[in-house]
Amino acid sequence: MLEKVIELIDEKKFPALKEELKEMRAVDIAEIFEELDVKNCIIIFRLLPKDFAADVFAYLSSQQRKDIVSSIHESHLNDIVDELYFDDMIDFLEEMPANVVKRILVTATDEERKLINQFLNYPENSAGSLMTIEYVDLKKEMTIKEALNHIKKTGVDKETIYTSYVLNEKRKLEGIISLRKLVLLDEHLLISDVMNEDYITSTTLDDQEEVAQLFKKYDLLTVPVVDKEGRLVGIITIDDIVDVIERENTEDFQKMAAMAPTDEEYLSSSVFSLARKRIVWLLILMITATFTEMIIASFESVLAAVAVLAASIPMLMNTAGNAGSQSSTLIIRGIALGEVQLTDYLKVFSKELRVSMVVGIPLATVNFIRMAVLGNELSIAFTVSLTLLLATMMAKMVGGILPIIAKKMKLDPAIMAGPLITTIVDVLSLLVYFNIASVLIKL
Repeated sequence: MLEKVIELIDEKKFPALKEELKEMRAVDIAEIFEELDVKNCIIIFRLLPKDFAADVFAYLSSQQRKDIVSSIHESHLNDIVDELYFDDMIDFLEEMPANVVKRILVTATDEERKLINQFLNYPENSAGSLMTIEYVDLKKEMTIKEALNHIKKTGVDKETIYTSYVLNEKRKLEGIISLRKLVLLDEHLLISDVMNEDYITSTTLDDQEEVAQLFKKYDLLTVPVVDKEGRLVGIITIDDIVDVIERENTEDFQKMAAMAPTDEEYLSSSVFSLARKRIVWLLILMITATFTEMIIASFESVLAAVAVLAASIPMLMNTAGNAGSQSSTLIIRGIALGEVQLTDYLKVFSKELRVSMVVGIPLATVNFIRMAVLGNELSIAFTVSLTLLLATMMAKMVGGILPIIAKKMKLDPAIMAGPLITTIVDVLSLLVYFNIASVLIKL
């Protein structure tokens, strides 16, 4: 389709292109935008019907949205914003420059402007900033027949109608009911008799990761968001949570690679922007390597006495670093998924101790045989192999416990990943290595 679209643009066959676009899905058109230059993207966007243009707009990247907004007339921009679901509109406004937000607020009604400002003032990454106000609300005095008629009348503009929310006169949430239930039950029954009063809610200030955990734990499609008084102020839908999970996973991967998190796409980021996100941690890790240098320097006499010890340093540091990274990765992921809690530190310590012994003994045994076969003295082979066992055990336990400590200190556990764990374990491994070697050499 990309080749065909480009061909129609080059040949200026815009009526034919318009017909082709009508047959495509919004997400597929947004994908094509990624392969086109700004000029052609704008040409395509202007050919789309107003409501369909809004659907495509919701799938575009932040930079693509900015390019389109800067090139279209204000009336066209307002038409697009009017067609967006409320939560998509808030996401759009959050990433736009102040002058664009001002253009939109000028044409909004007083009620719309109040709602927009309220949503924009919720803390970033909170449930309040994530929710939408487009939901179906019912009264418990309604019959099922009246409820279905109400859904038919008002549901066309709602983000979802699969779950309806039962509110009292003060807009406090009293229950929920699924469309499936409404369709299947007797239409003369009252909503109060069939609604579900055992439901899961979130508050406006809850962190989006906590909300994502609710969706995962209870297999939800939507979660109602209430204020401190229990009034329903919005709902969060599964499509928004999928985006949250993707962003959080990306952020965790970046932190685990010792990088500052960024929302910018790799290819659209400048070299200096990418370098700025990486240089800080690289400097920190480089400086912490000073401890490694100091340890090696302080045991120079040991290395001078038995030069072969130096040859085993890279193997010991690499193995210990890899062992620590394995443990930290599993624990970080366990914390993110809610499988590991702060109170589980003793269980984690115990399990990693046992795992480290199971993997450490075979590693040490194989290394002893390897060094003996290569002609090293048995005392040297034993020293290196014993250090390998202890370093592996130590690395596993450190890698398992440090993410929990980070979480306890209100830090992101992802920072306790490969690069940082490796640096810490390197220092500890060398201390163990040289102290063991000093004792055994004297003997």
